[in-house]
Amino acid sequence: MKFSDLIHRLSPQYHSFDSHPHLNPELTNIAPIDQADVNSLSYIEGDKFANMIAITKASALILPLDSALQTQATEKGIAWLASPYPRLTFAQAIDIFYKPYKPSAQIHSTAVIADDVQLGKNVSIGAHVVIEKGCKIGDDVCIFPNVVVYPDVTIGDRTLLHANCTIEERTHIGKDCVIHSGAVIGGEGFGFVPTQEGWYKMQQSGYVILEDGVEIGCNSTVDRPAVGVTKIGKNTKLDNLVHIGHNGDIGENCAFAAQVGLAGGVKIGNQVILAGQVGVANQVQIEDNAIASAQTGIHHNVKAGETVSGSPAVSNKLYLKVSAIYKKLPEIYKNVKELQKKFNQLDS
Repeated sequence: MKFSDLIHRLSPQYHSFDSHPHLNPELTNIAPIDQADVNSLSYIEGDKFANMIAITKASALILPLDSALQTQATEKGIAWLASPYPRLTFAQAIDIFYKPYKPSAQIHSTAVIADDVQLGKNVSIGAHVVIEKGCKIGDDVCIFPNVVVYPDVTIGDRTLLHANCTIEERTHIGKDCVIHSGAVIGGEGFGFVPTQEGWYKMQQSGYVILEDGVEIGCNSTVDRPAVGVTKIGKNTKLDNLVHIGHNGDIGENCAFAAQVGLAGGVKIGNQVILAGQVGVANQVQIEDNAIASAQTGIHHNVKAGETVSGSPAVSNKLYLKVSAIYKKLPEIYKNVKELQKKFNQLDS
């Protein structure tokens, strides 16, 4: 693809082709700025990687709205286009260069599908898939090999189930969802009642709802409750190895990084970000637009727009102050010991 073709596809407001049409390289691949080679397209999001323009081998770059960076690229003979959101534009460029593998619409001969299952149009079902009775599968759904779908599951149009994931009974999955390999949606919540004889198992009779556009990472779990619903709102994205406990109520457009764990009954608002290894205790409520940094342990409610860190969680500003003091603790301890020694000498 010529750089001029890319300009036509992305339609950026600012680019080098108007003033330097001779800078029109053939682009054959996309790459990170530090790994780009000739005929590669890459991007720079800000000042952090600005020095890479001088050493990159990329033939074209997506740059921020920074005239100095644009001039630097032009002087080096690199074609460029500028965007207020370079990373987003780069993601859109990836869509042009790369299309994920999706098998053709067919049902493999080894698939086991109950007689009453309702299949939509253009469905792809891979080898050794099992779909139990009462299920409804929408149009253009793609189910990769070895997926198991329990009874009475609903799967919306264009949803993608990757190999070896499991969808347990009565789960409702919306349109345009992606469930990655090894994930379990609708598995039993952790429900046991203590008795004098030991733990009495509370049957998990509830179900899970994933609204449209939800993505669940590899080996993640979303548990069904004893009664009621565990729900994940529209367009929320879960990374790999995330656990959503029973009766969780997750809002729209949230993002949870790897190894996040939510106990039962957690309620989370819209556009909440939980970084890696965040743990949230039972029944906690986190309001809209809150952020928790990596390894935060949340045992109390978090207000809208608040950023929290540490375990137990405190405001990020306080956490940073405490962290600065923490590094000085050996020195502080030494000074305290010396003061204590002087005090004891005066007292004697």
